[in-house]
Parts: sequence; C-alpha cells; structure tokens
Amino acid sequence: MKRFLFLLVLVAVATVFLAERYVWLRDAMPWLPHLPWAKTETASTAADGAALGQGAGRHRSGGAAGKSAAGGGRRGGFGGPTPVLVAQARYTDLPVTADILGTVQATNTVTVKTQVDGKLIEVDFQEGQDVKKGDILARIDPATYQASYDQAVAKKAQDDSILANAQVDLIRYQKLAETQYGSHQQADTQKALVTQTQAIVQQDQAAIDSAKTTLNYATIRSPIDGRTGIRLVDQGNIVHASDTTGIVTVAQVRPISIIVNLPQQYLASVNASNARGSLKAEARDGDNRKVIDTGVLQVIDNTIDQTTGTVKLKASFPNDKLQLWPGQFVNVRLYIDMLSHVVVVPTSAVQRGPDGSFVYVVGDAETVKMQPVTVGRQTETDSVVTAGLEVPATVVTTGFTRLTDGSKVTISTATASAGASDAPVGGGEAVPSGKQGETARPNAAGQPMIPTSATGSAPASGHTGDVPAETPAASATPNDTPPEADQTRHRHRDGRKPRDVNQSQSNPGPTAN
Repeated sequence: MKRFLFLLVLVAVATVFLAERYVWLRDAMPWLPHLPWAKTETASTAADGAALGQGAGRHRSGGAAGKSAAGGGRRGGFGGPTPVLVAQARYTDLPVTADILGTVQATNTVTVKTQVDGKLIEVDFQEGQDVKKGDILARIDPATYQASYDQAVAKKAQDDSILANAQVDLIRYQKLAETQYGSHQQADTQKALVTQTQAIVQQDQAAIDSAKTTLNYATIRSPIDGRTGIRLVDQGNIVHASDTTGIVTVAQVRPISIIVNLPQQYLASVNASNARGSLKAEARDGDNRKVIDTGVLQVIDNTIDQTTGTVKLKASFPNDKLQLWPGQFVNVRLYIDMLSHVVVVPTSAVQRGPDGSFVYVVGDAETVKMQPVTVGRQTETDSVVTAGLEVPATVVTTGFTRLTDGSKVTISTATASAGASDAPVGGGEAVPSGKQGETARPNAAGQPMIPTSATGSAPASGHTGDVPAETPAASATPNDTPPEADQTRHRHRDGRKPRDVNQSQSNPGPTAN
C-alpha cells in the first residue's frame, strides 16, 4: 500500500512539473496547482510565438531558443575580416643545440680506507665538511707501528758503528800491506767486509723508511679536495686494511661533471665543432627553462654504444653555487653549431598541410596568401625557413581557424595568450566580429559578447557566457513579453482556460495607424 501511495504522489508531482513546462498540458488540466518557483515560458516576441508554440517551457540559459539566437549571431560574423596576430620574418643567427638528459657525476670520488689494522682512536672531520688535500680525517692507534719504527732506527745505528770500525781496520790493513808488514789478502778481505757492512746499513735505512710509512698510515688524510659524506665507521672500532666499506667518502663537487648520451647522428657535427674549440654546455632545470650552470664539453668517448646508438660525452661545470649534486638528473643543452644570417619566423606561424609546410603571408590589402616554405632547424620559439620566404614578410602567428587563401584579415593588438579570434566567448565557440550592421557589445569585464544589431536591440532569447545560468532572459525588460503571453499566464493563475495564442495573433485588435 505504501508503494502504491508513493507512486501516486510521484506521478502527481511529475504532472504538475510538466504542466508548468508544456502549455498544452496546462490547457488540458487547468485545475492543476502552480509552482511559485517555475514560470511558464512564452514567446518573447510575436514573431517568435509560432516557433515556440509546441514547447515553450521555462527560460534557461542554454535553451534551444537561446542557442538558435546565439548561433545566428555567430553565423552573422563570418562575413567580416578575421582578427589575427602577425610577426615579421627576420635575419638572425640561430644556434644549433641538442637537449639531452644527463647525470651529474663528481669529478673525483674517493672512498677513504685504512691501510693498516688497528683501533680507530680519533675522527677529525664533520659529516658534510669541505676538506682540502692532506687534511687529517682520522687516526689509528700508532703504538705498534711507532715501536717498529724505533726498532729500525736502532738497528741502523748499530750497523753504522760496525761499518765505522770496519772502515778503520781497512785503512790500517792497507798501510801494512804497502810496507810489506801485512798481507794483501787480509787487506782485501777487510775491504769486502766494509762493503758488506755498508749494504747492511742501507738495508736498515730502507727498514726505517718502511716503518715510517706504516706509522704515517696510522694518520688518515684526505687524498683530494672535496666534501665528506656520511661517516661509515665510528670511533673506537677496530678497522682493517681488508675492509671494503672504508671510513668515509670524499667527493669533489667543484668543479663537477655531467655525463650525457648523445645520439650518434650528432657525432660528426660535435667532432667538427669541437676541433674548432670547446663547445658550450648548459645545465638546465626540469622545465628546461632556467639555466643552472654553464660549462664546456670535456671528453668525447672513443666508442659508440651499439645497444643504444649513443656516444658518451662528459662536460665540466664550475658549480660555484653547488646547484649540481652527484647523482642528480638534469637537462643539458649542448651548443653544437651556429647558423649565421638565416631567415627566421616564429614556430607558431608554420602550418602543415597535405603538400607540406606553409605560412600565411599578409599582403598590402590585408589579405592572406598561403605560401609554401621549406623549414630547417626548429626550436620552441623560432623556425628557420630555408626556402619560400623573403625578409621582411609579415606572417600570421595566431588565428588560423577561419583562414583560407585570399581571406581578409584585420591585425589585432591583443596578446597572443588571448588566442585572438579563436578564444572562446563565455565557454562556447569563438565569435567572429566585423559583420556589416552588427556590433559586439562588451560586458562589464570588457569581454566581447554575442553581436547585436546596429540599432541596439538584443537577441530574441538566449544568453552569453556572462549571464547567470538560472536568470530568465524574459525578465530582462518588461517589453520582451507580448501582451498575449502575459494574458495567458494570468489566466493560468486564475484556473481558467486561456485563449488560443494563434487565435489572439490572428485577431490582434485595433492598431495605431
């Protein structure tokens, strides 16, 4: 039973709503109540009454009548010249560049390890500290190595005294041999002993040097200028020369390098330009707009990677502001060559058709001509025209939607970001202007609205993008609603059957002569 009552209520509400929308249903059931928030849609003028007789509902911002009127206004504007933005072809020098993704790499990277075994008794650096070559980074307990050094020094002192005694004996035996008081054999034996002792002393000196070097290894120093990383071992640990982790990593970030993989088709040009001088390279941010740092090409690898068809290049950058960091991905723009005195037009002016590239050239009579061109180097902003265009030709850069060969144009002073005549009005399609007998009315914000006639009368119905969606167009002026429609609405409210609209139009009554 509840479902049945719910369906009855739903049907009743739908009937009342449809009666407010359709006049013929209101005529059939005049006893239905009126909805105060819904107004019956009628013809806004006597000329539009017959066209709206079959479905005159509530005025909406996007209704069929509004679309028809707005569409008529748009179609009326196609007869005039098309507003466009233009630019002039010019001679200029255009660099030939290659944009490549690169990887930042430290110029030198060293993992600092101990060369002797022992206890780490001191760490003399801060993580992330800039260090110079030779700065002390850590110390290992040197007691054992100091003892070995002292032992080598003592051994040499002992051998030095033996050598001195052997040399004195050698002099004595040589004098005895000369006076025949001693044998020559004994003098020769003593001479050999002196030579042997000298070799022992030299061996002792080498042992001293070795012990001193090992002792110096107990003091760990930075091998390069750079920046320390995160400490890999803490003070108090026993470290070994065979450890693979090391104590800390020092990376040289000033200057710094970037490795890029250049497609092999650029290799010939790069080699030729590099032979004339160092090539300029720019490190750019992710949007490829801001230049982070400027450097030079340093190395071209001697082998092309056959799996990717690229060759590795290494560029060096000063990195004074430390904006480049090892392991970072950056965009690199490599300046390969320079095109001198070439014809350049904005890239937006170059269009493509079935027969190739072309531009619209503006003539003296403000008519455009399709001019086939041959395009060479292109960038985001400029294109090199190698054939088909002379300087200083004026070419169209914006507003191609309604252009054909021989079309009339008017040069607009609007900014390119506005899109000229192609910019949508009120969220719809672009409204052409310039039809004879019609002018475009600006709204409060200064934006163009649907064209109106020269006499200033508004379209019969509909709205522009600046009219709120729920604002009825019929309530704009009291004179928009014909007397017959107003009389019909009052009769609806009284519950009486209205007179036929067509009949009232056929018998309009007396008119003023």
